[in-house]
Amino acid sequence: MERVIDWRLAERVAKAVASTTPAPDGDALDGLAAEVEGFATRSAELVSDYTGLASADVLPVPETVDRGGWATTNLRSMRSVLDPVAARSGEGMGPLAGPLRALTGMLLAVEVGALSGFLSARVLGQYEFPVLDPSVPARLLFVGPNLAQVAQSLDADDQSLARWVALHETTHALQFGGVPWLREHLASRVKEMVGSLSVDVDLRTLRLPKLDDLRALADAVRSGDLINLVAGPDRRALLDELQATMALLEGYAEHVMDAVGETLLPDLPKLRSGLERRRRERSGLLRVLERLMGLELKLRQYEQGKAFCDAVVAEAGIEALNRAWESPAALPTLGELDEPSAWLSRVSAA
Repeated sequence: MERVIDWRLAERVAKAVASTTPAPDGDALDGLAAEVEGFATRSAELVSDYTGLASADVLPVPETVDRGGWATTNLRSMRSVLDPVAARSGEGMGPLAGPLRALTGMLLAVEVGALSGFLSARVLGQYEFPVLDPSVPARLLFVGPNLAQVAQSLDADDQSLARWVALHETTHALQFGGVPWLREHLASRVKEMVGSLSVDVDLRTLRLPKLDDLRALADAVRSGDLINLVAGPDRRALLDELQATMALLEGYAEHVMDAVGETLLPDLPKLRSGLERRRRERSGLLRVLERLMGLELKLRQYEQGKAFCDAVVAEAGIEALNRAWESPAALPTLGELDEPSAWLSRVSAA
């Protein structure tokens, strides 16, 4: 496949944007890295005890990375998704196809790089894998500078924060490690979605801010002024399905981190309250795609998914909620997220 996007440019942009946010001192980073990595293995045991999920494979070794390291990993995960979209740009344009593809590749490199750099200053941890290549081993990443910065800004106990984030990300690791069909299923749905995407270039992007004007570049990316990916009109149902699945994945992790953390973290209410703002910028490949496609799920996705999981467990226990992992057909629809009893009735009758 023709490589249209300049991924080296994307990485340079990502690291430049990431560097604009000051990083805490090394001592704070070292202590948090040791705590979050040390507790990740223990948290996997605690989550497994509560949920009953158990991975057939050894879970990834927890790694603490800096912002640039997270951004680089995120960009690598996006290559197989965005390269085919960029390669289709200019189809049917005759002699203009080549120049249009080159422009699209440059704009995507800048936008995705800037967006990854912007998110790299916010994400605390991530269970990361290339969504379209289920054969590639996953990684369990924690962004040290952001953990230290949040602990300082919230005046939170470093240990409690690290443990809370570890619980969330190891829950994701057990979801994908303990549900054999989940990663393949997600890959198939994203692949179908990507096949319907086209690139919509706004002519205003020809006045793209210079790369040394990082603030203007970041503002342009956040306001969506560079490029948009547009799904075909027949893909609304698929987008709804993907959003429902992501809401369940995130809501399940949110439910578990509260249920397990309740006995471990005396300052859990303070952490939950203080971190709600950060939930408005979810990380990862699907978050980047949602942003490029103009979908603004943000906090609503967490709230809707967590409310669904909380309600199901309150009514019928964690075992009932785990029925969602029996097969793709058992996953809740977008409408069922607001009607947990209806979902329970459907899966119970199956």
